[in-house]
Amino acid sequence: MASSSTAKSIKISVAGIADAASCYCVIVLMSLILLSSVKEDLFTGEPVRGKRFLDRPCDEIYVVGEGETLHTISDKCDDPFIVEQNPHIYDPDDVYPGLVIKITPSKPWNLS
Repeated sequence: MASSSTAKSIKISVAGIADAASCYCVIVLMSLILLSSVKEDLFTGEPVRGKRFLDRPCDEIYVVGEGETLHTISDKCDDPFIVEQNPHIYDPDDVYPGLVIKITPSKPWNLS
């Protein structure tokens, strides 16, 4: 009978240790998530901000706006081959607002 009570106490202590370990793991993970959300840029020491991406003239997928032509989009996005890379554009003069086109700039964007 003594061995069965010892086995129960060992099971209870192992369960308590497992509960405590899982609690500590949750605390560590939550701390890491919190720290990663306020992470600073390691190279410049400045906080990471979304404004860094405002310098990009165009995304890879571009939606034509009112009054835009392929020529103005090509100048703005630095992509001289819009017609060649968008086979759904049959007539370069027939561009309308809402048309979705693929942009591939000739120069890579400088994100720094």
